[in-house]
Amino acid sequence: MIEIRNINKTFGDRQVVKNVSFTFKQGKTNLIIGESGCGKTTILKLMVGLHKVDSGEVLYDGKNFPKLNGNEQQDIRKKIGMLFQGGALFDSQTLEENVSFPLDMFTELSKEEKQERVNFCLQRVKLEGKNKLYPAELSGGMKKRAALARAIANSPRYLFCDEPNSGLDPKTSIIIDTLIKDLTEEFNITTVIITHDMNSVMEIGENIMFVYQGKNWWTGDKTEILDTENKELFDFVFASEFMKTFFKKH
Repeated sequence: MIEIRNINKTFGDRQVVKNVSFTFKQGKTNLIIGESGCGKTTILKLMVGLHKVDSGEVLYDGKNFPKLNGNEQQDIRKKIGMLFQGGALFDSQTLEENVSFPLDMFTELSKEEKQERVNFCLQRVKLEGKNKLYPAELSGGMKKRAALARAIANSPRYLFCDEPNSGLDPKTSIIIDTLIKDLTEEFNITTVIITHDMNSVMEIGENIMFVYQGKNWWTGDKTEILDTENKELFDFVFASEFMKTFFKKH
């Protein structure tokens, strides 16, 4: 479980994150949603230590990450998996080498043990037998699955996904969403997903925070979101004519 308590962040004279609190549940897909520029990506960066909080707490299973010393923070970072928006695979490395990267960095596993883990992760995201392919040889969906295999290689306790469906067609997006949800439940991970994809919200939104102008504006799950009386959330969810038509039928 990860808990943020009253976190704040200012850049120059602009306060981007304003006294935000939320609990990200273990074994659940926790979504941060909101329009571009609302502060959701900054919240993620504060949580993983890419930015320092001005004030407030970021608790990993009760440990306040910003107050830990370097070694203690590194111990937590070893338990974090990251799925970046563009996948961020190394173009000059094979899938096998990409997935092995966190194992090389953070473990003392033998070569044979690393190979076994790599094979397992590729198999788990349905890329078995693709070990020797390079990223340039993959489709967009395959790249995201390969990046997800790398993200889970080190058996993370916490998984962060930044716009995992960016650039993917709706059918492939559902495949990625389902994979993330299945892995979250299978390994009891605390998964945090930044997204503005309403398909993802309705597919896997088990615990949702809607961010508006840097604040936690609404919390709930996918079963509650369609019946919201929160004006700003309503305007975000039903921004398109298609969604407005869907709502009228609902």
